[in-house]
Amino acid sequence: MTDTVDTSNPTNEAQEIEKELDDSARVLKRGAASAGAGDRRASTNDVVVARTDVEWLGEYLLGTWAAVRLGARELTARPELQRVEGQTYPEHRERVFGQLKLLVENGQVHRAFPKSLGGEDDHGGNIAGFEELVTADPSLQIKSGVQWGLFGAAVLHLGTQYHHDTFLPGIMSLEVPGAFAMTETGHGSDVAAIGTTATYDEATQEFVLDTPFRGAWKDYLGNAAKDGIAAVVFAQLVTKNVNHGVHAFYVPIRDAATGDFLPGVGGEDDGLKGGLNGIDNGRLHFTDVRIPRANLLNRYGDVAEDGTYSSSIESPGRRFFTMLGTLVQGRVSLDGASVAAAKIALTIAITYGNERRQFTAGSDTDEEVLLDYQLHQKRLIPKLATTYAASFAHEQLLTKFDQVFSGAADTDEDRQDLETLAAALKPLSTWHALETLQEAREACGGAGFLAENRLVGLRADLDIYATFEGDNHVLLQLVAKRLLSDYSRRFAKADFGVLARYVVEQAADRTVNSSGLRSLAQRVADLGSTARSVGQLREASAQRQLLTDRVETMVAEIAGALRPASKLSKKDAADLFNLHQAQIIEAARAHAELLQWEAFTEALEGEAGLTSGMDDGTRVVLTWLRDLFGLGLVEKHLAWYLMNGRLSPKRAQAVGLYTERLAARIRPHAQDLVKAFGYGPEHVRAAIATGAEKARQTEARDYYREARAAGTLPSPEKKPKRP
Repeated sequence: MTDTVDTSNPTNEAQEIEKELDDSARVLKRGAASAGAGDRRASTNDVVVARTDVEWLGEYLLGTWAAVRLGARELTARPELQRVEGQTYPEHRERVFGQLKLLVENGQVHRAFPKSLGGEDDHGGNIAGFEELVTADPSLQIKSGVQWGLFGAAVLHLGTQYHHDTFLPGIMSLEVPGAFAMTETGHGSDVAAIGTTATYDEATQEFVLDTPFRGAWKDYLGNAAKDGIAAVVFAQLVTKNVNHGVHAFYVPIRDAATGDFLPGVGGEDDGLKGGLNGIDNGRLHFTDVRIPRANLLNRYGDVAEDGTYSSSIESPGRRFFTMLGTLVQGRVSLDGASVAAAKIALTIAITYGNERRQFTAGSDTDEEVLLDYQLHQKRLIPKLATTYAASFAHEQLLTKFDQVFSGAADTDEDRQDLETLAAALKPLSTWHALETLQEAREACGGAGFLAENRLVGLRADLDIYATFEGDNHVLLQLVAKRLLSDYSRRFAKADFGVLARYVVEQAADRTVNSSGLRSLAQRVADLGSTARSVGQLREASAQRQLLTDRVETMVAEIAGALRPASKLSKKDAADLFNLHQAQIIEAARAHAELLQWEAFTEALEGEAGLTSGMDDGTRVVLTWLRDLFGLGLVEKHLAWYLMNGRLSPKRAQAVGLYTERLAARIRPHAQDLVKAFGYGPEHVRAAIATGAEKARQTEARDYYREARAAGTLPSPEKKPKRP
């Protein structure tokens, strides 16, 4: 492939790109043709002034459960629910446990429970409100999640009416604080291989729980070290000398009056952690602990008095994944909480960057605002674009979750789609939150390292989000297996890849063959114009092609490489899979990135975006932001696009130039875009995001201006050169 464009004049290239950006602001008049943003170059010559309608955008970002989110934010604005920096971890634990009682009084945490028990049967609203707790204190969010989202939800979704009536009232009222005892020291992500056993004794009609070796101890459990008096314990169910796999059991662990462990139960405190120290994480172990047969949470598997096992799901593997699938809400809530944390971080860093001045780059007297520097823009504004994409993707995930758990769309296929979607998005959002918090911390310099500005505390607390409720790499491996199984089932003999079923069926026109992309890239090179290269790159259809083709090609290549596995021994097949594990995870990550881009595009161009009051100026800004996210993904993976012939070198160069100019165009709107997140000072609670820095800078500038006017400034040693 030959490039014909002269690259010797970057100024001209920048000017060409600026013209393309002006062209992108020429949008269709409201009520004209129904073309999307991808067709905007065919519009009239009326230039729309880019602006952000903060009020409208703020309401739009609240999503389906806007009232619930606003109620939760009103709650988290209360000082008694917020973290106090500098507490010892015992003090922090005591404060958070007390805050749980305030949540009970407020009623927020009961939203997902049955109406018959005082709940609202509102599963989506429950998660929407719950994830907002991260702004008050991540420890509060996670500890409440342990109590009601894991311990309580396990009883709700894995138990039957007896368990609901017997155990849920105490769980809901916090009379019975509890632990979710799934993870073991020796087995985290591989739940099917846990070592704890629950053996049925026909003579007494009891299950006998044992942790037969140290690696089988239940570990990292919230509420286990101090507060919990019961636990839902996951163990291998053994009856009549047959292991029927992992099941859940309701197990009392402490005396409610004294707080002492019950006979046969033991444990340890995990102690000080890297974050989330308001939670009393600990370990539990069991030796001949007996519980009634009725304490088996038996929705999917039961044991009769005589020890006979029965289940409505014949396949042990399917039964196992069905049971675990009912607990997917943990991943859904972490996705949303991570997005909220990224929003807080960017609100702090962009506000500070708009006020903090440093270096007299373009003036002999006035220092420059940090956010006016290109590097500062390139550090923060792409993170802002990704946060918007993750926010729109989370709204789709939350909607899917609510449809499944409300029963509106609760087929086996729907549940599999939900599990795959959660496993795809949770890794990206948790990693993004950590990267954003770190970048924001560095962008704020020394001020960012102060605990009062929250960035280091949030970064420490969210660190564990990347590995609990499913290690991110393991989750992406699950996504990849779904992609490969769909490929194998539908297109085993085809020579091109496909997306997972639920992505394909959302938009049939996404699937394109790679030869078309290669032709497009060649034509762009032959045109010899950076501006035209950029013009095509910013089209939604071109971005969709590039992102989709990468996923399809990677899945097809991996499927081809793994095809011999069916004819190999178990060990050789495992070795073959392991040989391609890095590629498998990368394909899943590319798939998740595409999901986020599609969610952003649907919010911008779909029916809701076009009819819900978005004005043209806001649409221009959000389109730039979407393009920055999409082309940022292409830029991130440029090596792949070049090596696979999807982009010419010249067009690849245009990607980087365009993302830089996009960031500069978005820069004047950055403050409005973070303001639209809707978090006030009572939620952000960072001293450098209160306007104090602006006041300091104004004071300093006034001082020097008055001193210059009065002639009282000493002369500099080095005299300025005369023009």
